[in-house]
Amino acid sequence: MASYGSPVTPTSANGKGRGPPVVKIKTGIVHTNTVETKDGQKVRARIDPSLATSEVVRQLCLSLKLAETSKLFALRTDTDELVTDDNLSRVVRDKTPLKLTNAPGIDAAEIVSKLQSRDEVNVRPALRELRKFIKEDEFLLAFLNRDGLRQLLDIIQAYHGNILSAALTAMDNLMELDRGWENLPSTFITRIVAIITTENSINVSRPAISILKKLVEADPRHNPAPGPSSSRGTFSKGKAPLTVYNYGFDVVYEQTRVRPAFLETVVDRLASPEATTALNSLRLINALIASATDEHWEDFIRQLEQLNVRKKVIRLMDNNHGDDLSSSILDFQSNIARVTYRRKTTPVDTGNETHRIMLNQILLAADLPAGDAEGDKWSRLGFDSDNMPAEFARVGVLGLECMHDLAMRDREDFSKMILAQANRDPERRCPFAQASNEVVELLSEHWNIFSGYSTSTSYQPFLLAFHRVHNLTTRFFLRMWNDSMAAVYDFPRVAALVRSQVKVALKNESTTSWFEVEREMLESEYRKVRDRQMKELELEDDLLNKAPIRKLRETLYSESLNFVRDQRFQCLMDGAWFVNAVPLVTAQKDRPQRAWRFLRLDKTKKYLYYVDSPVKMQIRGGLEDLPERIEVSQIADVQLHSGASAPGLLPNSQSDIHPLNGLSAHPHSFSLISAQGYSLADQVADSGATFCDWVDGLNMLRRDGSVVRRETQDMVTVLTEIGLKIKLLDLTGEKVDIPTTLAYEPPPDNLEFFFAD
Repeated sequence: MASYGSPVTPTSANGKGRGPPVVKIKTGIVHTNTVETKDGQKVRARIDPSLATSEVVRQLCLSLKLAETSKLFALRTDTDELVTDDNLSRVVRDKTPLKLTNAPGIDAAEIVSKLQSRDEVNVRPALRELRKFIKEDEFLLAFLNRDGLRQLLDIIQAYHGNILSAALTAMDNLMELDRGWENLPSTFITRIVAIITTENSINVSRPAISILKKLVEADPRHNPAPGPSSSRGTFSKGKAPLTVYNYGFDVVYEQTRVRPAFLETVVDRLASPEATTALNSLRLINALIASATDEHWEDFIRQLEQLNVRKKVIRLMDNNHGDDLSSSILDFQSNIARVTYRRKTTPVDTGNETHRIMLNQILLAADLPAGDAEGDKWSRLGFDSDNMPAEFARVGVLGLECMHDLAMRDREDFSKMILAQANRDPERRCPFAQASNEVVELLSEHWNIFSGYSTSTSYQPFLLAFHRVHNLTTRFFLRMWNDSMAAVYDFPRVAALVRSQVKVALKNESTTSWFEVEREMLESEYRKVRDRQMKELELEDDLLNKAPIRKLRETLYSESLNFVRDQRFQCLMDGAWFVNAVPLVTAQKDRPQRAWRFLRLDKTKKYLYYVDSPVKMQIRGGLEDLPERIEVSQIADVQLHSGASAPGLLPNSQSDIHPLNGLSAHPHSFSLISAQGYSLADQVADSGATFCDWVDGLNMLRRDGSVVRRETQDMVTVLTEIGLKIKLLDLTGEKVDIPTTLAYEPPPDNLEFFFAD
């Protein structure tokens, strides 16, 4: 408050009276804000934003000559935002209208008292106030200390309708904070599950779903482990902060089993005409999929699949419901990519009852002659052996599920398809099982399943219908095999043909109908498909073999090599800890006391600075902590000791790096060898990545700049090919004609010329 003498009588907002309320202050810029008192009177006050909020309230109460202590009051904006030390400057600067109201502790006491009464006349307004104030730290502390949370939970257990909706919304707002709900009883979670299952009102189900989603995501595996620096971790000074990360998927899933209809209800609401209802349900499903633990993953995903959740999300794609729902659909799409990747990388296990049943059902659906031996039946299906884990090694459980779906979808047609191939000459027989697995690989490649997630910003409905697309594409594979009169050795050629067709049929997935995909797969003639593929191959070969493209690849390779070299040098200049190694011949003797060495390359790239230490310690940037050095020019060779290399090294420390059994060299050991043949340093890296970075970096520092590690060579090659593809996309996208040869202007006849800018 601004001070111009002793306090005076406040002036009303209409200008009547002797002057605005003023209080004593220190120094600083002052601003005038309108303050409404509890009795409705509006006064003007000049406030110094450098003061503490409690001091502003105290001086305002003195100026207004209030009998009560200032601790019973607080300032709020006209939108009920509590004025604190954090926002006082902004509120004063913007001249925001203010209200002198009850302190948060007083509001909390009144609200808890009203909740305890259980009288709807009192409970309704109390819940409205609670929804507004629950996120404020001071209010929350007072509310919890007065056992307000238990009162709120009791109301959620006992009430329905609008009161339940308001109570759930208040609880949802509370759970936006990371404290206050550390010890919720299991009965509360059971109640939330029951509400979601039975309540149809969107005003009730929306906050209930939001609450359950927060419980699912409060997984102890993702506990941020707040420390003393946490701003919201604790209410009591000096105590370790509590954490709300003690629920998670397993806790919630156990409660959903009490209500078998829960998951079915959530999935069914995806078809609701209310976009908000569909959005809330999809958000919960995404949270459940993303948080599912290994213990319940198989069971949970199986339940979702049985409820046809994918079909319901595909239907949502057909309508535009706004950005929020679109974002959730893309999240679901990404989750399905993760599910598909996990199934693809899960091995088939004949000891698993589910896997064994699917394999037996495939055999039964094929309806092969009864006289065939077990091995002959698998051979007629197109397997090389009866070792199913090995046969499905590339495609895992995903391949088994796709094959099973194809067999079960139309058993009679499947049997005819298998028998048609089985009755052919062995050399002309299409190996159905191998074709099915190859299609799984092609589709996984098309949708980039190998990355384990989807980054597509457009809808991919056919990714969600993976099994159905696999069915159609496998039939296309068999048709192309028959139409081209292929033999066993033609399998790669037919697979390439199918890959080309997949790209065409699924090119514009978000706008292509299933009817169009079926037409491409079922009606495309072999000759037309083959001609198109040949044109694609000719274009690719012709383009890549042109002189400008070869020159471009050389340039990009050089740039990629320089990029990797700079990255390796940066690793060396960042520095790393190594274990000081000892030769195998001295491995049985006493080891040096200083087991660890920190190495760092200086900016001039002339010296390797280092320090030896018995333990790892904090190393500052620069070279001040590194008293010793090795001259880079003295390093004639970087000798590796992996495998049977001599002389071979063992780590001097076994705390972080464990040597191989016996006296074989550690795979991450290397020595810096001088021109005279003696070792300048013997080190063991703590990981393969550090080993590769330093060995390559040190080799690149030498005059020949050689690269010795295959990992680095592969990285340079990959970067080159990616850069080339990007450049070609830029060119071909603009339909720029790439010449076969470069045209040069004739040289000048004399020296009377200059170079243009």
